[in-house]
Amino acid sequence: MIHIGLVNNMPDSALEATERQFRTLLSEAGEGHQIKLSLFALPEVVRSDKAKCRIDGSYASFGSLWGAKLDGLIVTGAEPVTPKLVDEPCWPSMVKLIDWAERNTYSSVWSCLAAHAAVLRLDGIKRRPLQDKVFGIYECAKICDSRLTAGLPDRVWMPHSRWNDLPKDALLGCGYRILTRSDEVGVDAFEKQGKSLFVFFQGHPEYEAGSLLLEYRRDLKRFLNEESARRPSMPQGYFAGGVRGPWHPTAVRLYRNWLRHLAEQQSNALRTMVRPAETRVNAITA
Repeated sequence: MIHIGLVNNMPDSALEATERQFRTLLSEAGEGHQIKLSLFALPEVVRSDKAKCRIDGSYASFGSLWGAKLDGLIVTGAEPVTPKLVDEPCWPSMVKLIDWAERNTYSSVWSCLAAHAAVLRLDGIKRRPLQDKVFGIYECAKICDSRLTAGLPDRVWMPHSRWNDLPKDALLGCGYRILTRSDEVGVDAFEKQGKSLFVFFQGHPEYEAGSLLLEYRRDLKRFLNEESARRPSMPQGYFAGGVRGPWHPTAVRLYRNWLRHLAEQQSNALRTMVRPAETRVNAITA
């Protein structure tokens, strides 16, 4: 059994969809592994009454996470509230979560805003604002072989939706390994091995085929209601040849490799626990 925690910080409109996306993705990537998924949410994320009811009914309390025995952790992004991450209402909880994951999981996955928060906490790397939103489906090159990218083709598609970016040189200078990138969107996926393996996605491999379209409609509605001064751009590459999800096979492979890593770490830990007992038995027998 592989026990994974999902900290779902997506806005109310995507709350249930995000649960579904990760359940489906982990199920397809599981390859026979039994997977237990526990849901959590940062308490500072502002929720509607309907979303609060769902979280109260289906999610474990955030405080219970600290005592949970998780093999892996997935932390989603969230809509930015302030220009600086340290001013986000959820920053204190995010810091505690990052520190906890390093000490208590075999590996964790950090998506979009959560990825930016994690590298800021771990190494002081600040995200930089972009002039326009990176929004669409982009072709990225695999530039590094790792346990996570095993079996991937040299070029993969990945959806992105973000207003900020992380500088490649700063990541490399702090020991991060860049796995996939593109000239259009910069760094896509990257990782860093510490006590726990931290995996980062600036994109959204978990997205379904319609996710970007729903985001575009949301942003367009905000513009038409004068809640936003900027008319949103159409998602790049999204409607070429019809709405597609060409990144899904890549997402399944990435998470299959991640689950394999968790299973291997479980086995290694079990062998480490068993060996002292075996040694004592052998000594007594001798």
